Amino acid sequence: MPKLGMEPIRREALVRATIAELGAAGTLDVTVSQIARRAGVSSALAHHYFGGKDQIFLAAMRRILADFGADVRHELRASRPRLRAEAIVRACFSGSSFTAEAVGAWMCFYVLAQSNAEALRLWQIYHLRLRSNLIHALRPVCSAPEVAADTLGALIDGLYIRAALDPGLSPAQAEQQALSVLNNLCARPQA
Repeated sequence: MPKLGMEPIRREALVRATIAELGAAGTLDVTVSQIARRAGVSSALAHHYFGGKDQIFLAAMRRILADFGADVRHELRASRPRLRAEAIVRACFSGSSFTAEAVGAWMCFYVLAQSNAEALRLWQIYHLRLRSNLIHALRPVCSAPEVAADTLGALIDGLYIRAALDPGLSPAQAEQQALSVLNNLCARPQA
């Protein structure tokens, strides 16, 4: 007989195990069995809850994006209106968003989005929301907020790629680089 109330706990364990396993492997070549073993459940149970590896991975990315969204909301609540763009940048490199595991999962996510329509749709939602939030935040402080938002979005993605290749890049260093570019973008007229 199944234990009542265990499904959400096991799902969460599988999601966290997926993030950790992808971060450790740095590739999509992890198995449901590896994920299940790390989560302390059977692979049959993992298949029962999610259906397959792609669905488990997408659930893990939804978790990373939800954590990122919570970080953004927290930073925005704590910031003054003219510093909202800085708050978004800080959230991109927060301790929960810029971990080795999350960076590894992002790299795998970029690869999966090239061949999986649901992953691509999830990336598009993330990309458009980040861009929209940055444009809104940059309007009062930047002459060309769309250009600045696109530049910052590309820089953020690039810093995640750099962190995947150089584990020595700290969240503080990445944040400082992005804030420096933000300040430069807003300090001069945009073409």
